[in-house]
Amino acid sequence: MSDDLNRQIFKEEAYDLLTELEGALLELEQSPGDMDLVNQVFRALHTIKGSGSMFGFEDIAEFTHEVESVFDMVRNGDLPATPELCSLALKSRDYIKKMLDASDSPDVVEPEMMEDILAGLRSVAGGPDSSGEESGSEPSAGEPEEPAAAEDHAADEAADQLHTYHLNLKPRGAAPVDPAVLEKLIDQLGKLGDIEVVSEGGPAGWTLVLTSPAGTDAVHDVFFFTDADLDVEVSEDGAASTAPESVPPETTAPASQELPDILPAKPVAVFAPSETPYAGHDEADFGDEPPRLGEILVKSGVVSEEDVRDALSKQKSIGQILRDEGKVAPEKIESAVNLQAQAKEREANKRKQEALSSIRVAADKLDYLVDLVGELVIVQAQITQVVGERKDPALTALAEELERLSDELRDSTLGIRMLPIGTSFSKFRRLVRDLSAELGKEIGLSTSGEDTELDKTVIERLGDPLVHLLRNSLDHGIETPEERKAAGKRPQGLIMLSAEHSGGEVLIRITDDGRGMSPEMIREKAIERGMITRDTEMTEKELLKLIFEPGFTTAKKVTNVSGRGVGMDVVKRAIDSLRGSIDIDSKAGKGTTITIRLPLTLAIIDGLQIQVADGYYVIPLSLVEECVELSRADVEENTDQRILHLRGEIVPYIHLREWFGIEGENPPIEQIVITGVEGSRVGIVVDTVIGEHQTVIKSLGKVYKDVEGLSGATIKGDGSIALILDIPSLVRRVIAESR
Repeated sequence: MSDDLNRQIFKEEAYDLLTELEGALLELEQSPGDMDLVNQVFRALHTIKGSGSMFGFEDIAEFTHEVESVFDMVRNGDLPATPELCSLALKSRDYIKKMLDASDSPDVVEPEMMEDILAGLRSVAGGPDSSGEESGSEPSAGEPEEPAAAEDHAADEAADQLHTYHLNLKPRGAAPVDPAVLEKLIDQLGKLGDIEVVSEGGPAGWTLVLTSPAGTDAVHDVFFFTDADLDVEVSEDGAASTAPESVPPETTAPASQELPDILPAKPVAVFAPSETPYAGHDEADFGDEPPRLGEILVKSGVVSEEDVRDALSKQKSIGQILRDEGKVAPEKIESAVNLQAQAKEREANKRKQEALSSIRVAADKLDYLVDLVGELVIVQAQITQVVGERKDPALTALAEELERLSDELRDSTLGIRMLPIGTSFSKFRRLVRDLSAELGKEIGLSTSGEDTELDKTVIERLGDPLVHLLRNSLDHGIETPEERKAAGKRPQGLIMLSAEHSGGEVLIRITDDGRGMSPEMIREKAIERGMITRDTEMTEKELLKLIFEPGFTTAKKVTNVSGRGVGMDVVKRAIDSLRGSIDIDSKAGKGTTITIRLPLTLAIIDGLQIQVADGYYVIPLSLVEECVELSRADVEENTDQRILHLRGEIVPYIHLREWFGIEGENPPIEQIVITGVEGSRVGIVVDTVIGEHQTVIKSLGKVYKDVEGLSGATIKGDGSIALILDIPSLVRRVIAESR
């Protein structure tokens, strides 16, 4: 695997980790005592750091290390997870993303921003909790704490936290392992602690011994992104003092010769409490890396190197100690060891299964697959039509089987494109948090239906419209805490974002408990802007829909959030381009609910095929309510108005023949397709309704893409073209004309 591909894989994984990190930080801000969230934040930072260093993103690794160190203090209980720390961590997350985005052009990254973040982190970490003198534990007057005892205690704690890992790296196949890749892995392990190669090469592979304060997850992370064809086994042999660099290989027993841990054995202090390991030495004498216990003792003259080697050679696991002291029978020890080995094997298998259970595929490859499936559906329709004309039973059976397989392949392929809409919801928590603080409001966000699946293309194009709607709810909808208290509401406002399936559509609702909208105020603004006259009669729902007109706004002043009348009309056009609809319901003083209806996919839809003269058209089946006849008598009865009296309801309609300027006489009895969009019913008059049609959507060329009333095209079974009607734009035109 090339370095470029490795770097690209890391970036994709890092973006996912940053999304996870942002969500965890936002939750941690609300629940600062939740250690599971602290550990989740720490793991995400640690993985980004370790993998970034492995694939050449040293700047990201170094910066992330600083943030990780602070959260290590939180994890150890030395620092509280304050809102200030969470804000700095969110800024750090944004800066890491900025560095990832600018990895090919490093000049884009702002070093001043990094310095500000690091200064803030140092300030937070340098508080009382990190000074080493906690309240209630200060020495009383006349009883000063002995410096030697403090040093000894720190050394003992450092020794307690060290782990010894035995790593067996075995090549999977006959091909040799790239030495450069192996060297890089050993270098990464060396950054975790003291690494020693006990045996190298040969069929048995490599045996390594790592002494490090890092946890097992950190060791596994080193091998997470490697493309080396290796089987890796990691076993922990209990806590131990760190061996000096000069310990010969024969003093370190391979993993196979040691009895695995049941419980970690606590190491015994080698020096007396009255002695000071640093006596006569400065910390600079030990280099940039943290000094190891054995090194400190040797340099201080407390013990010799031979003493340290001898102590290490006598080191035992707790299983060996209990067996030697006769406290546990050997067979009990062996049974416990077997149980531990089985547990480790299960954990290793679980990790492998998790790695194999999913695969990352480039979006363009998936789009190409969907295009191929669309072409297959078209060919299948052509085969079905030809077979139907020949009336051959054998061919008919084969065509039906092909149609069944084609339908299953279509549904399966479109299912691969489906993503949970929660991937889009998660980023809005940050938007609400930051914007509510900027506006001086207290606003919470509640989400539901995050598992509702929607086509990935729809989710990508839905992001901006939802941002516009949320910003308007934050700015216009939710009142300030003072206004809410005066209105008898709780100070904190709430926005609810939900999604659910409804037939072949997805309903997305944005509900706030704010001030709501006043239809009369909207009416006055519309009259003021010349959108309607005072004589215009409109229902409350029609008045509310005026907010989607270009240039309309009820804001009393322009802010950097809203007020220019740009946004809601953009939302309307974006939803229309997704073949969706948007509806609004509001009660003054109670709040507003905006409902968006979207199709599950934009690639293949079920449509109703119709005919006008020699032309064929398709109406999305999800918008069709019913089909009725339009006789000549109905047309002559309402010559001045194009309306249909349908079971006591007046339904306006439009002639497609006249709309597109198609020449020829109307048939004596026409068909009218009743469609429903945004709560309004409008009829589309056609010559003939042919029937349901599986529609593979093809985009129109540049010449035709702006033709009003058309949204695309499809290929029929006989190879001819059928145009897909843009029903929402036709409905808006009919309503405007009838008004």
